[in-house]
Amino acid sequence: MQNTLITTKASFQRINYRWRVVDIVVASVLGVAAALIFFGWNQLYAPVTAPFEALLPGSQALFYGVWLFAGVLGGLVIRKPGAALYTEVVAATVSALLGAKWGGFLTIEAGLVQGLGAELVFLIFLYSSWKLGVAILAGAGAGLAMAINDLVLWYPGADTAFQAIYTVSAIISGAVIAGLGSWLIVRALAKTGVLSRFASGRVQTARA
Repeated sequence: MQNTLITTKASFQRINYRWRVVDIVVASVLGVAAALIFFGWNQLYAPVTAPFEALLPGSQALFYGVWLFAGVLGGLVIRKPGAALYTEVVAATVSALLGAKWGGFLTIEAGLVQGLGAELVFLIFLYSSWKLGVAILAGAGAGLAMAINDLVLWYPGADTAFQAIYTVSAIISGAVIAGLGSWLIVRALAKTGVLSRFASGRVQTARA
């Protein structure tokens, strides 16, 4: 056990925290691309989720993971401290500029909270593990952060049942759509060679 801890700490110390220009550029591009997906989803989510909300109030959050994937994807690709937070905030900021219906400040605030949810999971693993399980946990963390934020800002006074259903639904959605989904996207991108300048691309290519 002690040897494992020493190895983990050594790996953490070897991490290159310094962001390269290519890291900033690619994270920004991912954020902007995610914002365009957000924009499209903003137009579609209401009719898609309405039947679920009517059947079981709170379950509409099962689809909200679409708004969470930017942070997880950025973290998995860049593999640097702050990547998840940065990418999600860029996506939220561009989404706000495109005219998100929730207003500029609240959209960016939501991105900040959701990005932190994913970022904290990567931090817990000392930015040294990028396996599927970690990606799923990062998505779940973003989902939990979103649920807490939404319940405070948008559903104050909601009953316990709604809060529980909404929170569980958000976590599941984050884990599947943002976590698993982002992990699959990274694998697909790596196979094209576009991530060759990143450890995420080299590792996936080597395993193929």
